[in-house]
Amino acid sequence: MDKKRKNIVIIGANEFQDPLILAAKDMGYTTHVFAWQSGDVGERTADYFYPISIVELDRILGICRMLSPVGVVSIGSDLAAITVNYLAEKLGLTGNGMESALAATNKHLMRLAFEKAGLPSCKSRLVSSPDEALELDLEYPVIVKPTDRSGSRGVFKLAEPSQLSWAIEKAMGHSFENKALVEEFAPGREYSIEYVSWQGEHHFLACTEKFTTGAPLFVETGHLQPPLHMTDDTLRRIKELVPRVLDCLGIRFGASHTELKIDEEGTIRIIECGGRMGGDCIGSDLVYISRGVDFVRACVDVACGKAPRLSPRHAPRFSAIRFIFSQRDLDDLEFIRRTYPGNVYRTSDILPLDGREIRDSSTRYGFYILSADTMEEMLEVLGHVDFDLN
Repeated sequence: MDKKRKNIVIIGANEFQDPLILAAKDMGYTTHVFAWQSGDVGERTADYFYPISIVELDRILGICRMLSPVGVVSIGSDLAAITVNYLAEKLGLTGNGMESALAATNKHLMRLAFEKAGLPSCKSRLVSSPDEALELDLEYPVIVKPTDRSGSRGVFKLAEPSQLSWAIEKAMGHSFENKALVEEFAPGREYSIEYVSWQGEHHFLACTEKFTTGAPLFVETGHLQPPLHMTDDTLRRIKELVPRVLDCLGIRFGASHTELKIDEEGTIRIIECGGRMGGDCIGSDLVYISRGVDFVRACVDVACGKAPRLSPRHAPRFSAIRFIFSQRDLDDLEFIRRTYPGNVYRTSDILPLDGREIRDSSTRYGFYILSADTMEEMLEVLGHVDFDLN
């Protein structure tokens, strides 16, 4: 091992983590990557890969004590965020601590924090068995979801109570703590807000408009950045609200990803907030395209106890990501490659279409990212994609 290079620990090795591994190596760090071995790209790009599940906290900690890393970091995973903050707390490295990590990954604790801080959110109830559905006093429609998962896993929208017990049982099956939330549905368009924080000072990076399959599963089909449907006044109110969200969850360092809904009257409701970068390439690619800020490197800086470098590296552009669900999506991609090759920023490895039902983000076949100089140019390209922009 090169003693002149400083060690950094990275939790997770999948395709969404790989930009973090590559950035840290380019910044001069020796990367030590921990993940369950499954053939992911980060297993090959890491300087050192450890085939250990990210939930084996003390086993990872023991190895880290021998490595003496200068930072520990992950992007885009709630489960990894818990491991990161546990290690940082035990090793005396930069992090938000376990109390913050749990509040920012457990949706029930998050709702309680929002309620205590007087922040606009959705009325919700915690349940630990389907029988408790009989006692709920919520207005329909409702959303049923696990308390501690991301990526649209185990999320259902119900218009009436007949399937409530079934949905609760399914959501609990996806939960690590075997619990679910039932909450009143927030209408409107969905957005995510990307920030990076340093010593409690919160820096706005981007607003992302999110597109999903809709009810009942709400699997994300794509994202657009900056958003198409957003007024300057609404963005101003969001920038006033989100730092309060971060403060109430104790997020003082690193990336954050706040999801919210805005209805036709302009009412903002917070859906959830994670003390991590947005997944689905939002933080790793879309922010860089649309703002010129290298969000990934900023996360590495903060994890290693340095103020993030937020100077733009290029002029702002427009960015979008589309996920592959079907043959039609592949046909759209091939058409864009032929007709608008300069707008294709990058594509992922695309899995063979096997006809499976896409029930959450982990079951999609791949993605492609687009960039454009203007919104008009982006909309022209997206006009050839199965993308509901109305």
